[in-house]
Amino acid sequence: MNFDQAAVFSIIACAMVFFIWGRFRYDLVAVAALLAGVVTGVVQPDHAFSGFGHAAVITVAAVLVISQALQNSGIVEYLVRFLAPARTTAGMQVAAGSTLGAALSCVMNNVGALALMLPVTMRNAYKAERSPSLVLIPLSFASLLGGLITLIGTPPNIVVSAYRAELSGEPFGMFDFTPVGLVLATAGLVYLATVGWRLLPELVSAGGEDSSLIHVESYTLESNVPKESPFAGLRVRELEAQFEGEVAVMAIIRKDMRQLAPRPIERIREEDILILQGDPSLIQPLADGVKLGELGHEIENDAEVRSEDVGIVEAVLMPNSEIEGRSMRGLRMHDRFGVNLLALARHGRPTTARLKNIRFKTGDVLLMQGEMSSIDEALHAMGCLPLAGRSLQVAQKGSHVLVPVAIFGAAIIAAASGFVSVPIAFVAAVLLLVLTSTITLGDVYESIEWPIIVLIGALIPIGEALQHTGGTGMIAGAMVDIAGDVPVWAMVGLLLVTSMWLSDLVHNTPTAILMAPVAASIATALELNPDGFLMAVAIGAASPYLTPIGHQSNTLVMGPGGYRFIDYTRVGAPLEVLIVLIGVPMIMWVWPP
Repeated sequence: MNFDQAAVFSIIACAMVFFIWGRFRYDLVAVAALLAGVVTGVVQPDHAFSGFGHAAVITVAAVLVISQALQNSGIVEYLVRFLAPARTTAGMQVAAGSTLGAALSCVMNNVGALALMLPVTMRNAYKAERSPSLVLIPLSFASLLGGLITLIGTPPNIVVSAYRAELSGEPFGMFDFTPVGLVLATAGLVYLATVGWRLLPELVSAGGEDSSLIHVESYTLESNVPKESPFAGLRVRELEAQFEGEVAVMAIIRKDMRQLAPRPIERIREEDILILQGDPSLIQPLADGVKLGELGHEIENDAEVRSEDVGIVEAVLMPNSEIEGRSMRGLRMHDRFGVNLLALARHGRPTTARLKNIRFKTGDVLLMQGEMSSIDEALHAMGCLPLAGRSLQVAQKGSHVLVPVAIFGAAIIAAASGFVSVPIAFVAAVLLLVLTSTITLGDVYESIEWPIIVLIGALIPIGEALQHTGGTGMIAGAMVDIAGDVPVWAMVGLLLVTSMWLSDLVHNTPTAILMAPVAASIATALELNPDGFLMAVAIGAASPYLTPIGHQSNTLVMGPGGYRFIDYTRVGAPLEVLIVLIGVPMIMWVWPP
């Protein structure tokens, strides 16, 4: 092993450790790996940022924009109306919801499809008095299964297709993944609807439509501001600062007038009655009869702190949110977004840590109070998805619904027929969507998940460095030597399983970027057609079912479903075995070496 090979292996190993650790966001890790490659000389400086112009990056960005346009059009709301009759039994709800989620994932980003289906699925579960824990992991897995069916269904397919274009001059087509992917998706959906959901415990209450993970009333107390109190004259934000941001002023009662969710600049007056939300042990020391009056009754239900104008909303933190990794103290949530953070649940259980010190993570469930007229905007700005109890976006009427569908359909036909390449077809579709006012330029840039773009763009040169230093040849040779004289189907299975296990621990895109050259090198060593090997990598990289960290969709349902790590393995392990048992013979049949 020479220096360049040792350097690139070390960089990849360190990146994998940081991906698994999860302390730093994956795009930051990818950029650090790229710069390490430049410093060690395995990536040439003038080639360092070539990955950002790669066809895979352009295609992924365009697909994200088109997904947002389809979501904005309201077309999906027409589809989900058909789910209501299917909630009579858990199996029927899983079958209907998972099938629709998988179908959406064929043409949309996995997380986007899941985000559309998550509130509907939870609401239907509550209306049927069924625990959402029984249906959310199947929904997440279904969104991943649907991505196997088309080129644009998941980033690993796009990455592998782009690598095939570099290898042979021709990428995989739009529906080249369909014969194998459709069979696997169908088998997986049948498993989830018949067996998979039965393996899940009821971790979240099924106590009706208004069920929630967090109940605000147990931490909501009433007090008053005595005459000559030093708190009189303070603004709401200044009073909350007395509690170090751990207590929220949910309402001010003044002369029998109740002001809910007061603005941060509202001044406290003498004899005001305050409804405070927070840990009683923090409020009690200030309730000394001088600063604050004696604490009154606990609020018996949250109806006392909500009205037609002010509401309490439960929302889940989406991947790549603006507030991810930051704390409430650093964000100044009340000042910046106009909402009170009342409580937070992680892994389905309210946290016992102090709110000001908690750094938000994807999948956290936040309980917030705010004005109904602006809370949707605040949730969007924070990157939060409202859960059950919120109304769906009203679908647009007439041609506005059909325009994005028609443009998207035309792009698919143009790409599938070979008239233009996939990146050109989808970028043209984005342009038409903007010109027809189907999506605004602001939405275009907001809908692109820039961490994903940075991840792919930064890792592509590292993957190429692994190849041109001879590292892929070393890995392929070692795998061939270890396997010995095993049949070709066993080697395809080994690649599929290896990619699957890697994607369970790190993001699926790095898995595809690193494993595709290895698959091609193995095919070269065996003097076989690489297509079947590349297809095994694509399927394996897009199938992280054992852990909540393998894909953002899995992470997203962890909080609302109250899941533990083992719950994913309990349902996902049989599904991965099923994919291997069906996938290998299907690959050997459709893409013979």
